[in-house]
This record gives sequence, structure tokens and C-alpha cells, in this order.
Amino acid sequence: MFHLRNHSLQKSKPKYLFAGLGTMGFPMAGHLSKNRNLDIYVFNRTSTISAKWVKKYNGTQLIELDNCSVKFDGLITCLKDDASITSVILESGFLDFLKTNSFIVDHSTTSLNLVTTISQHPKILDKKISFFDAPVSGGEAGAINGALSIMLGGPKKKLLQINNLMDSYAKNIVHIGPSGHGQLTKMVNQLCIGSLIQGLSEGVALGKKSNLNMNKVLDAISGGAAQSWQMDNRFKSMVNSEFDFGFAVDWMRKDLGIALDEAKNNGATLPMTATVDQYYADVQALGGGRYDTSSLLARIEALHKK
Repeated sequence: MFHLRNHSLQKSKPKYLFAGLGTMGFPMAGHLSKNRNLDIYVFNRTSTISAKWVKKYNGTQLIELDNCSVKFDGLITCLKDDASITSVILESGFLDFLKTNSFIVDHSTTSLNLVTTISQHPKILDKKISFFDAPVSGGEAGAINGALSIMLGGPKKKLLQINNLMDSYAKNIVHIGPSGHGQLTKMVNQLCIGSLIQGLSEGVALGKKSNLNMNKVLDAISGGAAQSWQMDNRFKSMVNSEFDFGFAVDWMRKDLGIALDEAKNNGATLPMTATVDQYYADVQALGGGRYDTSSLLARIEALHKK
């Protein structure tokens, strides 16, 4: 008698590469690594950072592609600007190590032109790679706490798959529409933040000049129509003139510049944004390029000292 025995082959885990371990990417990749149903590889152009990451989290450091034998099911990027993304995604050779029908999720804040360049790149089209522009909001605290908001642009195909991955570090994921709509939504986000912070800065400046008890002011207004994330998370540090942390002015000006350029293309009028951008330029001139965006108050305080 012959006995048939079922040998269940262990299905290999999907392999994903996370490129860009900066202020945001480092903890985001860390959250992703806690998913035991996948293998996470990390890459950073400064290899000492990725070496530090693998000491803290469960994953594999990728230093160079020459000795890489892995074919990835997806690439996730979180980089600082268009040039960095072009270098990593299009010029580094990573596309050769992505499987056919894989995906790229880019969490960077970029120009709309770059989204088109990547999504329509011949190699991406040939390998049927799905590209998603997926900028985030929530800052360093949101990345550390796994509570980011993600604005997603791209094809509906693979949405479930990438949403399951992004759930590791996001509390809110919204698919806005086709490629580019994520970046356009991030522009809207940054415009709203900039004008709000200017109003908050002027309010704090008035309160301090009037010798109000600012803790009581916060208690009084934070439960009403003036309440915002910026008020909840930045009011007290602004009152104490503390700006040496958070989302840098340099980054904000980059983001506002992208939005202003896009407004020139589509005819939108953004007078407040243009003004706030110049105010941030003043903060940079004060040496505050790395200050948190709430440092618009520093500009007002500098004017008071004149």
C-alpha cells in the first residue's frame, strides 16, 4: 500500500525595501518591521544610519546593490526632495531589483512633475510596477507613534496590499485619486498649516505683550473654534519661545515652494501662502532654518526687539 503524504511547502514571506531612514523614515520602517509576515530590508545613503536601524529593529541592512540577490515585492521611500528621489528610484538601479507587478510607495513630499516622471518611466511601465505618491502629515511625533495621516494618489490596484503595510505607521489613510493627487493634497495641507501658524503666532504675541496668563488663555480657547493640532502641540512651546525641534523651516519652505510653483501652472491665487513663505525666509535669515515651523513667532519677537 502506498501512503501519500502532503508536504506543505512554507510560503516565502514577501520582501520589501524601505529607503530613507531620516527623522520620519527611521521610525516608520521600525513600525513596519514589527510585522512578522514580511521581510523588511532597509537602505540609507549614509550606511551608518541603516546600521543603527538594524541594531534596534528586526530587518536586514542593504548597503549596495552589487551583491544583492533579492527581488523585492515592493519599494517604500521617504526622502527629502526631488533630487534624492530621482537618484534612489530612477538612477540607483533599484528598479532592476523590483519584481514585475510590484509597487513603489513614495512618502516624500515632491513636485507633481516628478510623480509624472516616475509613474510614466519606461521601466516602470514595462514591469507593470504600480506607483503611489503617498505624502504624510503628522510630523516626527506621528511617525514615532505610528499615527501619521497619509494622502494617497495612484491606481486602485494593490490598494488593499499597500494599506495593510501603511497601517503599521498610519492612523488615517485616504486614497484621493490617481497619481499626483496625493502630492496635490499635501500642498493643500501645507498651505493650511502655514497660514494657521501665522495666526497662532500673532495671537501668542498679542497675549504675551498683554501680560495674559497664557496657560489660562490656552484653556479658554482650545475648546472652541480656534482649536487646532498646532495649538494643541505647539502653543506652550511657542509661549516659551522654544523652537529647536520638530518640522524644520527649511523643509516647510521647500514644500511651500512646490505649492507656489504648482499654483503658477494651474492659475490658483495664493497670496497668503506667498506672504507666509517670505516670513519663513525671514526666520531663515535669523538663523532658524532648522527651527520648527512654529518659529514664525520668532520673527515677530525679533521685530519687537528692534
